[in-house]
Amino acid sequence: DTAALLFSSHELPYTPVPALLFADTVLMFRRLHNTARVFRNEVAKEVEAIERAKGDGIKFKDVAPLVAGSRGREAEAKGDADGGIWTAGQVVGLIGDLPTCAELVARMVAEAEGNIRGRLAGMLAEEVTFPGSLRARL
Repeated sequence: DTAALLFSSHELPYTPVPALLFADTVLMFRRLHNTARVFRNEVAKEVEAIERAKGDGIKFKDVAPLVAGSRGREAEAKGDADGGIWTAGQVVGLIGDLPTCAELVARMVAEAEGNIRGRLAGMLAEEVTFPGSLRARL
């Protein structure tokens, strides 16, 4: 999804995002009915292991020390990408590549043109040439 790529164009200061975008995320808290997509790191792996071991009996208190916001803020301040969890957002699951800005804009234009020609063909203006080489869309 081209639109999803717009949100990946900003580099975050605390983790090597481009290296992680493709498949290195995990959905956690599913059994707690509060699913979140986070970048896969050491803390996320620990949470995954606890969720797997506890199964349906898991309680938030079982993982709270690992996912606490204070832990993440401390890890960010230290530049420690494995020190806390880093929420990725669900849109990361839609990103399949990291094009240059020029490639992204070209792709978006082509996608928009395809949608207009495919779905809105009846609304397209016709180009008319008038005497004196004047052109207009009507």
